[in-house]
Amino acid sequence: MNSTTSRLQVRIFDGSRQAFAAPADFLITIFDGNQKQIHRDFHKEAILDFDCPFYDNFGDLYSVTAWCKGHRQAGFVPVKLSNEIPTTLDIMLVADDPGFSFVNARWPSVASKFAFLGSDTDSATAQARYENLMEDTPKVIACFLNLAAAMGQIFLATGTPLDYIKEIRWDRAPQQDRFFAYCDAALVGQVRDAASKGQFSREPGSAVLHPGSTNSWKQIQFGEANVQLTFHENPPDHKTINGVDCVTLEPDIDYYRDPGAHAILEVATNALTHSLTNPIEVYVLRWIAGQHAGVPQFEPLYTLTDVNTEAMKTSAAQPARQTKKAKLKRR
Repeated sequence: MNSTTSRLQVRIFDGSRQAFAAPADFLITIFDGNQKQIHRDFHKEAILDFDCPFYDNFGDLYSVTAWCKGHRQAGFVPVKLSNEIPTTLDIMLVADDPGFSFVNARWPSVASKFAFLGSDTDSATAQARYENLMEDTPKVIACFLNLAAAMGQIFLATGTPLDYIKEIRWDRAPQQDRFFAYCDAALVGQVRDAASKGQFSREPGSAVLHPGSTNSWKQIQFGEANVQLTFHENPPDHKTINGVDCVTLEPDIDYYRDPGAHAILEVATNALTHSLTNPIEVYVLRWIAGQHAGVPQFEPLYTLTDVNTEAMKTSAAQPARQTKKAKLKRR
């Protein structure tokens, strides 16, 4: 590497957050900040080194994408390159139609880690409720685990947002893009304080996209997949739990940090197609963004697998699933 070149290393991982081990032809495409294609070719290796032009201006803001057959394209922009220090970019490629592996997200594990999941009822009912969701709507569980992992990495003046949650609101069923929970009202002040220090950006007019909300702040740490914390502070969204004044918290994760991109590419698209933010996309975007930012790895309590393997697991578990449902109905 000399004064006119910069070194870029691309490392490719799979949905289990491990180095991509299966044989594959990776199509790597690299554009510089001038929108000039620098490289586009297939490679066998999952760790690749490239020498790219160094411009000492906005031309060094590169975009990099990777793709292989049977998998979703992924990448990152901007990747700022330097002629002094090599840059490493980690990219995650997941199957076109991936399955979910919840082996580390079984009830005993999540109950001990997130006690608020069952704080409103007895343990057996809470377990059946959770396991039915896992079998019927795995994207709902994936969304919850994405949000829990991401919120656990947000450090406020006192604790993380997870520390303030007291009870999930099951009257407002968790979705594949958000959940609702009663939280200690003190969390509003904690987030407002964090926003004053540049950790969050206030979202004006939150009630338009989050009906009934009173305040909303979005994390601005990453270029993509930031947590948004929306609060509902007016009746009937209040509740006193064990003597603690609580309001309703509505967390979600947007694909894009830029409000314009979020409105045009995410909100408008979802409205037109009647779709919801996909937790699979959130998982990939958040993992890549975290790796690029050099923060602790994003590690929700699940991974993505080849769909055929997951389908076999689901089929084998079918009798047990029916039994659990029957038990829940009898309570």
